[in-house]
Amino acid sequence: MLSGRRPIGAHLVMATFVLVPTVAAIAAVPLAWGWGVSWLDLGLALAFYLISGLGVTVGYHRYFTHRAFKAGRALRTTLAIAGSLALQGDVVTWVADHRRHHAFSDREGDPHSPWLHGTGPLGLARGFWHAHMGWLFGRDETNAARFAPDLLADPDSARTSRQFPMWSVVSLGAPALLGGLLSLSWWGAVTGFFWAGLVRVAALVHVTWSINSICHMFGGRPFAGRDRATNFWPLAVLSFGESWHNLHHADPTSARHGVGRGQIDISARVIWVFERLGLAWDVRWPTARRLDRLARLESPRSGCIAAGDPFVTG
Repeated sequence: MLSGRRPIGAHLVMATFVLVPTVAAIAAVPLAWGWGVSWLDLGLALAFYLISGLGVTVGYHRYFTHRAFKAGRALRTTLAIAGSLALQGDVVTWVADHRRHHAFSDREGDPHSPWLHGTGPLGLARGFWHAHMGWLFGRDETNAARFAPDLLADPDSARTSRQFPMWSVVSLGAPALLGGLLSLSWWGAVTGFFWAGLVRVAALVHVTWSINSICHMFGGRPFAGRDRATNFWPLAVLSFGESWHNLHHADPTSARHGVGRGQIDISARVIWVFERLGLAWDVRWPTARRLDRLARLESPRSGCIAAGDPFVTG
């Protein structure tokens, strides 16, 4: 299951990437109050949030980890690069960790379950911290040869994974460059780096980590599953649909996670657009029959599918 321990140098670099954006996000509140934040900064932050966030949800997660659809080489590479811009790790490591999470979800072996430290107040607090970000400070490395052999065997994925340090520099440097050029000032470069670089990364990683913590502790469970994955609607938009986590664990290869009325799933819509453009095919859309069966296994209430929904077949 594990391939060894992360070298201390790499571990310190990882810890820096975890802590520095978080510190920047905390500092953002008084800085915004004292200096303000420009529309250019907000626009750049939103653009990079969308690109890197969808790179993780559509690319790292639904495509590379679960193969919810098929894609050509150009789209595969683009998604791997976009996911790398999120600074959540290279594609091979991210996929290996997430597949291990599904293999042992909320049991011993799960790298970030909140339920392995007891169910008392202190145990739940420790579990929440561990699931949210504490697990990142451990040095154990998931065995990629076991959990992601397909990515290691793919030259494009392996190459993009090795290029992760370069894409990390791009992720932080591009907002600074664009901020400086578009504002014609060094100050625009500084604020672009801060808001669209550090603060954007912090916002995105904490939303992603909340799927590991909040969406295994709080929320509804309309579908059957062997773990405690839940749906948590307040995070739906920010997570691009990932917080409909209960259906995802009940049916991991589904291209759509939010299947109920009003359950916004931006990632599924992006995949649908790719499909319409011919960039994605063999998309694993949920079927009404399968969803009804999963709902009945958990609860007698199965009326959760919107009639005529284009994402639901059969």
